[in-house]
Amino acid sequence: MKIGILTGGGDCPGLNAVIRAIVRKSIQFGWETVGIENGWKGLMEIDTVPLDRNAVSGILQKGGTILGTSRTNPYKTENGDKIVMENAAKIGIDALVAIGGEDTLGVANKLYKSGFKVVGVPKTIDNDLSGTDYTFGFDTAVNIAMDAIDRLHTTAESHQRVMIVEVMGRHAGWIAMHSGIAAGADLILIPEKEIHMEEIFTVIKTRLERGRKFSIIVVAEGAIISESDNIESKTVVQDEKLDAFGHVRLGGIANILASIIEAKTGIETRATILGYIQRGGSPTAYDRVLGTRFGVYAVEMINAEKYGSMAALRGTEIIDIPLGDAVDTLKTVGEKFYETARVFFK
Repeated sequence: MKIGILTGGGDCPGLNAVIRAIVRKSIQFGWETVGIENGWKGLMEIDTVPLDRNAVSGILQKGGTILGTSRTNPYKTENGDKIVMENAAKIGIDALVAIGGEDTLGVANKLYKSGFKVVGVPKTIDNDLSGTDYTFGFDTAVNIAMDAIDRLHTTAESHQRVMIVEVMGRHAGWIAMHSGIAAGADLILIPEKEIHMEEIFTVIKTRLERGRKFSIIVVAEGAIISESDNIESKTVVQDEKLDAFGHVRLGGIANILASIIEAKTGIETRATILGYIQRGGSPTAYDRVLGTRFGVYAVEMINAEKYGSMAALRGTEIIDIPLGDAVDTLKTVGEKFYETARVFFK
């Protein structure tokens, strides 16, 4: 048996833990593993690298992915799905482990329906894949964001400023919620809830009346300003150009909010956009362990011929679910969790 491994979409801490686990578990079965470089692009162009015990030695603590990644979508190329399957046959791959988020696993699901033997491992910083309680990389991103907010808290208090910290979260506010609660943010703004500027002004005013002359606001990059506020900027993008999966590059909502808040309240307001800092660096212990468990289970799914499935965390157990269940709908922040955070918005 020859197993192919690819990592697609944005990089995140913990990818190398998954790759290492797949290789080591495959060795236990006596199987060969080969890395596909740069996501689906590597299968479109037959770019591979052999993976053995030595190749994955010492990579557990490293961020990023030793295989490289891209946002290539085979279905944007004429007969791209056929090219992928034909090239996989040329390489001699019997089954593929696709490690990625909604887009990467969406491609995997379509290929599976065409007869391709593939299993998935969930990977997304945003933690918005359905069917799994957590995805690796999320915990690291939250801890990085929390540390940044903690550091900004002291300068906000010293200068009596409003500090706005923008974190990742295109459609779901999981990073904003977890890091904001953990760091004691005074407001958390997420894509699931439209931003109402009057609520922000009220919170800042209430804090001033209590003698708190600074405020910390955490905002997810995909948060939207309510149309009722009659402000031109809604979802803020850095680049209108679409990637291969139809996504624009988000970023900059914090700057818009800072300008509005300072103009309305007269309080000096600063914005910090964490951006790619959240993706970089060494993964936390939690993400190393979760990635390792996912990798081992992916090989077990192949051994059991559970193709078209994805490894998922439910409670403390790793299970398999259909790829379609993971990519058909996004997992977003629920009302109950948001109301927990609102207790501290005053």
